[in-house]
Amino acid sequence: MLELYVSETCPYSRKVMEYFENNGIEYLKHNVANNDEMAELIELGGKDQVPFLYDEENDVAMYESDDIINYAKGL
Repeated sequence: MLELYVSETCPYSRKVMEYFENNGIEYLKHNVANNDEMAELIELGGKDQVPFLYDEENDVAMYESDDIINYAKGL
């Protein structure tokens, strides 16, 4: 399952979440307002930037909302 690290106040995070929800894409949301979720984000991606997508099944990790949406379109 896709894992998406977001901040609820970030417009780029909201953009990706809205796209996923409008297109029926299932994902696990991690809110980085939680310190444990932020620590996971930094461990996986190396920086504290959101949104961040992690697809363990396909060994894909990426930042940038447009890149995430384009990746999801190909699934």
